[in-house]
Amino acid sequence: MSPATGKYADFEGLREQAVALRREGLSRRQIRDRLHVDNNDLLNRLLEGEPPPEWTKRPNAKDDLRERVVFVNSDAGMIRVFVAWLDLLDIEVERRRYHVMIHETGNAPDAERHWAEAVGASPSAFGKTSTKRHNPRTNRQNVGTGYHGCLAIRILGSADLYRRIEGAWCGIVGAVPILPTGIRT
Repeated sequence: MSPATGKYADFEGLREQAVALRREGLSRRQIRDRLHVDNNDLLNRLLEGEPPPEWTKRPNAKDDLRERVVFVNSDAGMIRVFVAWLDLLDIEVERRRYHVMIHETGNAPDAERHWAEAVGASPSAFGKTSTKRHNPRTNRQNVGTGYHGCLAIRILGSADLYRRIEGAWCGIVGAVPILPTGIRT
């Protein structure tokens, strides 16, 4: 295999520079401009694991985008389990936002009533319903009066919840034994 060539050939060297700049308190944009990194995926990899400077922690900061919690499902039972889990974690009802997502051929008002009843929420907790354009070439099976679309549950200020979910998942995965083949059972 031939050595990597080009602008980003020395990834480790570039990462060291990016981490040093981050620790000096520079924002992602400042680091990108200073190191002439044109690729956001590469910038994400360079800064992976490095916390943002405190001064960039603002409502519109992009550093914690991956730490948003949004749960989407079309199964009312799964939705109720997730809501019960939020209750167990003491996630306040005021931080929960609900959005119905439905195909344009579905009955949006019925779907909104269905999901409000399923989660026990008032209509004021629901945001605008998203409709998906109908594609006549697909053969959807979930149609008719029993079709209520999906419900998306978004948690405001969810970075802490994201970390708790991530920690629980790591604990679950870590508890599964690894076979000699390297596969978890």
